[in-house]
Amino acid sequence: MSESEAGLPKPRLHIGLTGGIASGKSTVAAELAALGAIVVDADALSRAVVEPGSEGLDRVREALGPTAIAADGSMDRAAVGKLVFADPEARKLLNGIIHPLVRAEGRRLVAEAGPDAVVVQDVPLLVETGQADAYDLVLVVEADPAERVARMVRDRGMSEDDARARIAAQATDEQRRAAADVLIVNDAGLEDLRRTTRRVWEQYVAPKLT
Repeated sequence: MSESEAGLPKPRLHIGLTGGIASGKSTVAAELAALGAIVVDADALSRAVVEPGSEGLDRVREALGPTAIAADGSMDRAAVGKLVFADPEARKLLNGIIHPLVRAEGRRLVAEAGPDAVVVQDVPLLVETGQADAYDLVLVVEADPAERVARMVRDRGMSEDDARARIAAQATDEQRRAAADVLIVNDAGLEDLRRTTRRVWEQYVAPKLT
């Protein structure tokens, strides 16, 4: 059984999946899961580590103040999102709390998957946080920025300015391409994206399972 640098068991294939907001990354992750991968979703973990009563939420309150907490005691994600995307120092504080907690929980889930598993870690900020070298294979999903803005306005109720600010706060397409082993371009609809994902599985993943 191979082991990671932390001494934890490694899966047979450890894949990092990333892409800008509204690029179609979630569709790719779902297709990989349908093909048999275990998907570890960093966004889901980032919510879990700041649930009410958690150490993470207490630290967010201390760092960002009471306006970061909603009336029901949960983190006010909308308020925090507006704050950190407008204030780089606040974003740095928040990331310094959440990223280590998410990484620790991600490592635990990867170790639990076992040595025969294909594990996909869905990490929106994989490039920004310098994690590309942690994976056997890095998949990057890319879509036209104008289309991403349109999706965020249509599907997430954002204003165009907010959508553009979210894109600007993340890595550029060029930076993601530089980290990619495989680039998946989402420019022809959902079914084409799923087909492309299946081709990537057949070419890069299936041979590792024989």
